[in-house]
Amino acid sequence: MAALFDAEDLIAGAWTPLYNIAPTTPAPVVRRSKSKDERVVELARFGLVPWWASDPAIGSRMFNARIETVSTSRAFKRPFASRRALVPADGWYEWRKLPGGGKQPYYFTQPGGVVFAGLWDTWRQGDVHLLTFTILTCPALDEAIETVHDRMPYVLPPERYAAWLGEEDADESDLLAGPAPSLAKELEIRKVGRAVGKADNEGPELIRPVDAEGPTTIPGL
Repeated sequence: MAALFDAEDLIAGAWTPLYNIAPTTPAPVVRRSKSKDERVVELARFGLVPWWASDPAIGSRMFNARIETVSTSRAFKRPFASRRALVPADGWYEWRKLPGGGKQPYYFTQPGGVVFAGLWDTWRQGDVHLLTFTILTCPALDEAIETVHDRMPYVLPPERYAAWLGEEDADESDLLAGPAPSLAKELEIRKVGRAVGKADNEGPELIRPVDAEGPTTIPGL
């Protein structure tokens, strides 16, 4: 990841890739370090803890920031202004509500993986110092995605990485333009097993198809 994003590696092998990253789990982010004046890739805890929070437990609920309100939200407006991050991943899960009750998980991916628009913040209390992050979400790009869920992560195209990190000038409308429309055609949507719904479950079997139909991007999955 350090080579891919031209960033200094501050993880140094201290992390093993995971297939089920739940809130409060550490994961890699790429951000612009003011002290180093360069990009760094390092571990941050999933679920943003605002600097003003009295209890870091709030982060377990703040794993997503809506694209429509991120610039005005009390928790997210400061990070959005100056603490934006790239969050690399192979894909993500969404849960489709079933007509008879219950939910069915699906895994979304594309060749080469995805990079989410994220925000980071720091929280300090005594000797405790946390680096945390959240992922922006936006409306589903097309009917096939919306069949599973009406929202999705804000996936950044490579040409927007520099602006998102504050390395190029961009106004708010450009920053929050949403994913490229072409992304919808590139995504593979895969029905997977419900084991991913338990945070303790881990392993490559979580992203394997659960039936013989294979990947699809057709509405009515």
